[in-house]
Amino acid sequence: MSEDASGSGDGAGVLEIARFAVRPGTEDEFEAAYREVRSEVVGTPGCRSARMTRGVESPSSYVLLVEWDTLDSHLTTFRESERFVRWRAALGPYFAEPPGVTHGVDIPPGPDPA
Repeated sequence: MSEDASGSGDGAGVLEIARFAVRPGTEDEFEAAYREVRSEVVGTPGCRSARMTRGVESPSSYVLLVEWDTLDSHLTTFRESERFVRWRAALGPYFAEPPGVTHGVDIPPGPDPA
């Protein structure tokens, strides 16, 4: 495998999976704040896309999926920038607990059966 700490090594990118538990009753405000600061993430060099999902069974639970060119795009270019400071300042007040963040890479699907 050609993966290293900077990304997948093959141009496939890295998926950030962030889980947020927000304080019950603040979901509407959290979503409005997200819409206001989404551009901080998607405007970061190395960000390919971002989308937020809300739990159906647990409406105070959210998952953010961000596609980055490399792991470094997330951990250095975004997390060590003023963009992250603004992002966290807008969303942080709604967190019920610290977010959980993991990263993943796609597994190639392989050939289709004949």
